[in-house]
Amino acid sequence: MDRRISGAVLACVLLATGCATGCTAEPPADSRPGTAARPVPSARPPRGDAGARVGAEAAYRKWGIKPLAAPPAPPATKPTGRAAAGGRVPVISEIPTKENIVFLTFDDGAEKDPQFVTMMRELKIPFTMFLTDSVIRADYGYFKKLQRLGNGIQNHTLTHPNLRTLGAEAQKQEICGQQKKLKDRYGTMPRLFRPPYGNWNEDTRAAAASCGIEKIVLWRESMQIKNMQYQGAVKKLHPGDIILAHFRGPSELKGTTMTRMTANLLRHIQEQGFTVARLEDYL
Repeated sequence: MDRRISGAVLACVLLATGCATGCTAEPPADSRPGTAARPVPSARPPRGDAGARVGAEAAYRKWGIKPLAAPPAPPATKPTGRAAAGGRVPVISEIPTKENIVFLTFDDGAEKDPQFVTMMRELKIPFTMFLTDSVIRADYGYFKKLQRLGNGIQNHTLTHPNLRTLGAEAQKQEICGQQKKLKDRYGTMPRLFRPPYGNWNEDTRAAAASCGIEKIVLWRESMQIKNMQYQGAVKKLHPGDIILAHFRGPSELKGTTMTRMTANLLRHIQEQGFTVARLEDYL
């Protein structure tokens, strides 16, 4: 009799101990140790190229734009710009190509909109920055963020003067001085130079060459707020066109943000059947 009572007491103790450590109903098979969980097929995201397309479409949709096509692979040999006699630095405004690609460039650096960094990170649009020290020095780090996305930093002088009004030595100071500033801040020496307002002369070419510049880069179209200004008689994009835009904010864009201006620009490009390639891959 005592043994029966002791056995009952022991069973109760064991039962109580089991409940204290999580005694519940038997778990479903998928949650048992050693049993792989069954994925829900409808929750599995697309993989590979399909997943990339879905992600790209979602990013473009966020910014109110239809997706641009992926750019072609860069050429094995970079096409040359307009030839310059006597070893002078060539001046170019388009890239010789038959591909339906254009190139985006943003000048100066006055506006430092954090949403523009987000936009470019999400859309993965390549572009080139031509920066002026007098307007970027308040926040060098902003342009470092854009550089980390793979976008090039190039020379746009120290103080943004009309170079045609300066002598040879003063032009050299503007260009070479900015070469050093950009090298010190961003780690690479610029190869490309854009003269402010697109104004240059032969002293500009000589100064650029002495500072290590390989190409002087102008443009074919310039982006305003909603529309582009075209230099040619036919108001449309052409393969290899270089497009000028600026780091500008609402005070200069009549209340429009830089991201909205950029969305308008990308919409024009997409509607005309073009996509965007990286300028440095062609120069």
